[in-house]
Amino acid sequence: MSKERKEMVLHDEVLINKIYYIKGHKVMLDRDLAELYDVKPIRLREQVKRNINRFPENFMFQLTEEEVESMVSQNAIPSKKHLGGYLPYVFTEHGVLMLANVLRSERAIQVSIRINGMMKQEDSLPQNPFCNNPSSQKATGLVFY
Repeated sequence: MSKERKEMVLHDEVLINKIYYIKGHKVMLDRDLAELYDVKPIRLREQVKRNINRFPENFMFQLTEEEVESMVSQNAIPSKKHLGGYLPYVFTEHGVLMLANVLRSERAIQVSIRINGMMKQEDSLPQNPFCNNPSSQKATGLVFY
């Protein structure tokens, strides 16, 4: 049996544009992580709920209605519909790594290592709430199969 492989080139600017600064943490939305890990958002949230003891508040938290409204008003996300009709979970760099462990896929592990490296690069990440830094786009990429 051969599995069809889905190839994806992951450029630094793609990651940078998915990292937000919320409540003093650099975080990523659950929906964006699901896309990068190549899983459905609902499956990602199910795995988190099944392993909730692995996600303390400094790893993951749920956004409030006010925080979502603020992200929309500051054009960080196009609309509330972009979030799929629920208040999203956001994951810090520690939560991103734990999520990859919970999902147990090679792709999730590779992507989470890459994300963690990007989150540690202070100069290339947004410092203001809900904004991304387009001025620091790099041409490097990583290919996933």
